[in-house]
Amino acid sequence: MSDDDAPESEKPAEQPQGRGAAQRGGGAQTFQGLASLRQAMAVARPTATPAVPATMAAVPEDVQPKRDELGRSYATGKRKNAVARVWIKPGNGKIEVNGRDSPVYFARPVLRMLLNQPFVVTDRLGQFDVWCTVKGGGLSGQAGAVRHGISRALIFYEPTLRPILKHGGFITRDSRVVERKKYGKAKARRSFQFSKR
Repeated sequence: MSDDDAPESEKPAEQPQGRGAAQRGGGAQTFQGLASLRQAMAVARPTATPAVPATMAAVPEDVQPKRDELGRSYATGKRKNAVARVWIKPGNGKIEVNGRDSPVYFARPVLRMLLNQPFVVTDRLGQFDVWCTVKGGGLSGQAGAVRHGISRALIFYEPTLRPILKHGGFITRDSRVVERKKYGKAKARRSFQFSKR
């Protein structure tokens, strides 16, 4: 007499395993798990995260702003092959690049958005005038260089903004540059067309 022929009362009880356990009878246990999860989340919720996360390092008290006799702060920004010299001072939010307004110089909205990111993150949008010269590279690299310069100049003007900008990744110089061409290749990695015969 095999296990299949035995009456159900004598068969060993099978334990539900794996994924289908909740569907076959572990429903009450799953519900309890969700309830305890909700309770844990409710307990953790009142401790709201501060505006500046705890992982950010505090700025030392003795750090002084760096401003020239005209009340401006200067910084250099770089990205790809572009180098930007940036001056900021309190104003109404005008950004001038190489003697032209930013909407004229950077026609694409994405590039203008890049320039405003440091101000948006630090809640200083429309409070500073920016004057900069930028050379080298293309428009994308130049916009990134100006953003890097604005971020650094903001820190020189107001050192307390450093943790916010550092957390946003605006201070770090983007080290990605074009990979050099290799001999025996058409470009950096592109091979010439292969012909078997």
